[in-house]
Amino acid sequence: MTTKHTTGTLSRERLVKAAQDLHWKHGVAATTPRQVLERSGVGQGSLYHHFPTKRDLSLAAVTRTVEEMLESARSALLASSTPPQRIREYLSHPRDAVAGCRVGRLTADAAVMSDSELQNLIADYFVELIAIVTDVFAEDGMDRTKAQQRATAAIATVQGGYVISRALGDPQPMSDATNGMLELLEQKSST
Repeated sequence: MTTKHTTGTLSRERLVKAAQDLHWKHGVAATTPRQVLERSGVGQGSLYHHFPTKRDLSLAAVTRTVEEMLESARSALLASSTPPQRIREYLSHPRDAVAGCRVGRLTADAAVMSDSELQNLIADYFVELIAIVTDVFAEDGMDRTKAQQRATAAIATVQGGYVISRALGDPQPMSDATNGMLELLEQKSST
């Protein structure tokens, strides 16, 4: 019984991970169950046992992606260093700029944006990310309204860096965008 349960859990995990990777590379709409099966190495019976529909699999994979990305952001932004250092680390964190944001890319996916539950996961991700970054700015003594504006600008800078880097096939725009934002933040804090 335990072996069967463990095998089932491993199969489910492999399917979700494969779907996450394929969603990042191709998008939800373009990812097929066959591609997920091939990438995961799991049998077709396991796929349909765990995820009777493509949407069920997509929901599990997008949910996991959002959770992982938020956890990564929390880890970076709630570390023990000072608030300005944490913002610097968040903005300068190494990213695969040309590949794009695992969550941000989903906003251009028709299958995600036309499904209210999937779209809400993406919206909730950005709401939570803005709240986390807002808390860091506010922790440094900034009023909440200004902190939220700065947080939104910082996140928009990262997302825009992804978009321009993907469009040009060059990671430099991400670096330029985040370095530019850091310079602006440092100018504001020294005045």
